[in-house]
Amino acid sequence: MVTQDFERRTKELIDSLKGICASYGLGNDGNEFKIITQVFLYKFLNDKFAYEAKKIEPSLAKAEDWEKVYAAMSADEQDMLQMQMSADTARLKPEHFISYLFEQQNTPDFAKRFDDTLIDIAINNNDIFAVKTDGGSKVTLFDRISENITDTSKRDNFCRALINKLVAFSFEGIFTQKYDFFATIFEYLIKDYNKDSGGKYAEYYTPHAVAKIMAAILVPTEQQGKVKNVSCYDPSAGSGTLLMNLAHAIGEQRCSIFSQDISQKSSSLLRLNLILNNLVHSIQNIIQGNTMLHPYHKEGSGLKRFDYIVSNPPFKMDFSDFRDDLDSKENHERFFAGVPNILKKAKDKMAIYQLFLQHIIYSLKPNGKAAVVVPTGFITAQSGIDKKIRQKLVDEKMLAGVVSMPSNIFATTGTNVSIVFIDKENQGDVVLIDASNLGETIKDGKNQKTVLTEAEEQQIINGFLAVKGADDFSVVVSYEDIQNKNYSLSAGQYFEVKIEYVDITHEEFEAKMKGFSDNLDALFDDSRTLEVEIKKQLAGLKYE
Repeated sequence: MVTQDFERRTKELIDSLKGICASYGLGNDGNEFKIITQVFLYKFLNDKFAYEAKKIEPSLAKAEDWEKVYAAMSADEQDMLQMQMSADTARLKPEHFISYLFEQQNTPDFAKRFDDTLIDIAINNNDIFAVKTDGGSKVTLFDRISENITDTSKRDNFCRALINKLVAFSFEGIFTQKYDFFATIFEYLIKDYNKDSGGKYAEYYTPHAVAKIMAAILVPTEQQGKVKNVSCYDPSAGSGTLLMNLAHAIGEQRCSIFSQDISQKSSSLLRLNLILNNLVHSIQNIIQGNTMLHPYHKEGSGLKRFDYIVSNPPFKMDFSDFRDDLDSKENHERFFAGVPNILKKAKDKMAIYQLFLQHIIYSLKPNGKAAVVVPTGFITAQSGIDKKIRQKLVDEKMLAGVVSMPSNIFATTGTNVSIVFIDKENQGDVVLIDASNLGETIKDGKNQKTVLTEAEEQQIINGFLAVKGADDFSVVVSYEDIQNKNYSLSAGQYFEVKIEYVDITHEEFEAKMKGFSDNLDALFDDSRTLEVEIKKQLAGLKYE
């Protein structure tokens, strides 16, 4: 109950920040998401610092005004206290506190003071919170927020409004809770900004059902708490929904997150997601850049290999400007099935998911596992790159199974999707699931979306992990079976056609046949009557 109340008040804070932006002409502005997410993060880091400081130093916890007590401490005492804090806590000075800015809000040039504070925090914590680009540059934690207000005379009031909202709220009471709370808040925080991630890859927002199913199959319940010191990777990470679900299944402190995404916006959102989900130690592995052209994560002379990979890659996009650079000798092993050709028409329909899927297979450790969202057409294509990829998965025995999802599981696209599960150690049977008939269709804005119930999600998870067939839902096949079906991974092509036989007497058979005959005669009579009536009407029209 406490958590629900706190969730409600946190959402009210987010709404109030959005309201301030709207009042100052920034509603639906291209930079609104930066302001909202960065101000929210500033508040979160302040309160996390307060929580950690009070936990370590009892005098601060007892103080009526802990910020003043902290400010009165010597520099050495402050440094010693910060050294004892968890590694994911921002290093703050007394002048960085929201309470300090609140007291200074009526001083001249308050907007500049506000921005300078954020920039100073970002610089002091660059080694912890900066996201790197594939070129080696660092994207710092904060920007100069007030500069988004064009009218300079309104900047001070804008920053005062923000500070007055932040000072009246505290996160401290929720840091002892499980991180599922922050997953809910993160989704609410970015719900208006994640419809299109920007940049070329423009992620589909991955539904929780898909993310949950992928994580639960990759890390079954009986393995949770036992898996440790593993690497998790997403080469098209977006805001990190898939990685967060995987990390929760494994345990945040038992894994390291690695990612790359071409969108600066997505990388900033992923950083925020990691901070909220106790995964700050992985921020150094978050890269903004073109994964296909400049894969960043290396090991020795080659690409780094990972224990787990999850991905919902872009399906189609125009990558003709760097297509030929990918089709080079050094990439032939990575793109073993080939690089899609440049289309004469509709270049934006080039199948870039084929590159991501090949990159993922190449980037797995010898015992690695992966789950990848693909267009359902991939699982049955009879030629080309799609079929070559399937052949490799089957012939080299690294396929765990496929789940074909209901249509419209993504509200932003009508493309039917399937999830391909890869397991480089699976020498046994393969599970194929047709979940296309599950779910309920609901309206989501202008689009329709199919939503799975928790029971249906669990049906898919249990059906896959049980490795057992179920009528018109799942089938267990061997690699040889798949080869004999021309490498099709569609469950429907393996379902048994069942014919029901019923013993009846000769008299019953004659009666059924007469019934069929009578029905046919009646239909013919009806059609003749209708034909005569139409001719009469047509004749009447001619005379008129």
